Amino acid sequence: YTLISFIIASSVTKADRKEQEDHPSAYGLAFEDVEFVSRRGDVTLRGWYISGQEEKPTLIFIHGNGSVQSGDRAVDLASRLAGNGFNILMFDLRGHGSSGGDKVSGGYFEQWDVLGAFDFLAARRAPPEQIGLVGFSMGAATAILAAAQEPGIGALVADSPYAKASDLIAHEAARQTVFPRWLTPIFVPTAVLMADWFYGIDLGSLVPEAAVAGLPYPILVIHGTDDSRIPYQHGQRVQQGAPAGSSIWLAPDVEHVDAFLTYPEEYVERVKAYLDDRFGPR
Repeated sequence: YTLISFIIASSVTKADRKEQEDHPSAYGLAFEDVEFVSRRGDVTLRGWYISGQEEKPTLIFIHGNGSVQSGDRAVDLASRLAGNGFNILMFDLRGHGSSGGDKVSGGYFEQWDVLGAFDFLAARRAPPEQIGLVGFSMGAATAILAAAQEPGIGALVADSPYAKASDLIAHEAARQTVFPRWLTPIFVPTAVLMADWFYGIDLGSLVPEAAVAGLPYPILVIHGTDDSRIPYQHGQRVQQGAPAGSSIWLAPDVEHVDAFLTYPEEYVERVKAYLDDRFGPR
């Protein structure tokens, strides 16, 4: 029992690096390669800064677990938002792509990576409260956790977030190990403890549906109704816990993080409308 619990704890912290899927140059975007450190100061993060219009807000994109900054057609989305004037910072979270680090944590340490991205933009004199977050999957949950700590963040789009990490550990463990899904829940309580003991990851603190209540502004949640990795009810729980005025788009017949792939024009329209409402059309 102890050995299997440890294997499960290790599996959910294993970094899975992939090659980039796309590049800003494919869209004729003006960009620069950038690097900065996590707010913890423990890892160097690398990414792209895509220029829109100087006076427009800047959006930080946060990818999901096992993905990269260019995954899930994020560069295509960035190009459309940049075409509307937004500046975009895309980067690889720790343990992913070209960034440093050899462990992932479901958002626990990654929230400091997002805050490091915010600090990087603040050092470039991005206008106060003109920085927003756009997160996908684990990146959406991470965005919520980071935004709850940083009052300088003024908007948040959460695409396919989880509501509570512990609700997904059994599913993720079954996905990344040889153990069947019906068996893994037995080992989850001890695996959670071991993740804390051996890796310093407090999985019990990863509860976006609670953290979102502390935000001083409404958010936009997007979730596919056919999501088999993070059921859409997680998105509903996050939206229900968010401040008044928060909205959710349940994209019909859509799998995990595929709303933009399936409905690109509507996706951009909804995200832009939310951002214009938060930041004001300029």
